[in-house]
Amino acid sequence: MIRAILLDIEGTTTPISFVHEVLFPYARKHLKGYIAQHSGAEDLLADLDQLRKERQADLTEGQQPPELIEPYVYWLIDRDRKSPGLKSVQGKIWKQGYSDGSLRSQVFEDVPSAIKRWREAGLSVNIFSSGSVLAQQLLFSHTEAGDLTNLIDQYFDTGVGKKIEAESYRRIATQLSVAPNEILFVSDVVSELDAAHEAGMRTALSVRPGNPESSHPHQHTVIENLNEITIDM
Repeated sequence: MIRAILLDIEGTTTPISFVHEVLFPYARKHLKGYIAQHSGAEDLLADLDQLRKERQADLTEGQQPPELIEPYVYWLIDRDRKSPGLKSVQGKIWKQGYSDGSLRSQVFEDVPSAIKRWREAGLSVNIFSSGSVLAQQLLFSHTEAGDLTNLIDQYFDTGVGKKIEAESYRRIATQLSVAPNEILFVSDVVSELDAAHEAGMRTALSVRPGNPESSHPHQHTVIENLNEITIDM
């Protein structure tokens, strides 16, 4: 029996188009103004220091990243880089957008009802995304369906490890105090599901409108709607 659900965001709870056509362009558009407005803020300075370290690592690896700050951040966005510094800065920009009402997040229609049903069945509902924990919380607290954060137990980002590494999922299971084989991980990315399966979790591949079709052979249950999930999957 499943005791916990672990959900990816992009392509699972939220359309890929919202992330790539709304969130990323919003962060890009407001980056320069945000940095100017918060130039002395301690948390932003920490992000910029992280970005300097990441850029230096890119140089060491023989890449040719542009100069800091804005050109390098744009370069990371264009590559959809899972950069801790980038994700943290983006989260702060999105927070400002959600606060002033210029941003409103999207989730698929089945998401609220599925999460409520799981909670009523006694399951823990959790999120694992490459976006920062702040960005995750902002997305679920400002959806077109209302604030869903009271239905979500824990949020995990790449602070626990990369999403394509089995050890990340073992750490999550430990933090949830649930055996891996009692956790169902849902994602639209086969390599992430492979890593979760290696860690002992149950898995389901999310097939949604707008998701790229996977050309990789896989062993994962395929779902098109979160309401297809049952506790005995």
